[in-house]
Amino acid sequence: MNANELFAAAPELMKKWTATSLAIASSLEPTLIGLVEIRASQINGCANCLNMHTADARAKGETEQRIYLLSAWHEAPCYTDRERAALGWTDALTRLCEGHSLESAREALKAQFTKEEQVKLTLMISAINGWNRIAVGFGMFIDAAEAKSAAQAAAA
Repeated sequence: MNANELFAAAPELMKKWTATSLAIASSLEPTLIGLVEIRASQINGCANCLNMHTADARAKGETEQRIYLLSAWHEAPCYTDRERAALGWTDALTRLCEGHSLESAREALKAQFTKEEQVKLTLMISAINGWNRIAVGFGMFIDAAEAKSAAQAAAA
């Protein structure tokens, strides 16, 4: 199923899902959101979202080095403590089924984010995981510009 078919199959819900996702994505700093989107998409093996979010991150000024090192963020020195807390929380929530303890990720999160920001980040992680499942589940791979255009049209 391509993006147009997806939106045609359930237009009202897809419009609401897209609008909600865009609102969540705009609730925290763009660089942080980009890292979270890319990291969750790496874990979930979503080529569509990796293609789209790496292009978006580059357009917003993210460096190639930080994009390339994201899969090894634990060892890479180029991320801030706040970004590391967000990435740890992303890993923990995206890999819930693996039975990892959330305690250390939650403590790092609390040290770097207000309660409101913790909720916003958790919603963002939930949203990108949802999009990953939609894209992987339906075998979607669309051009990043086409995806952006479809999302903007759906949100209008």
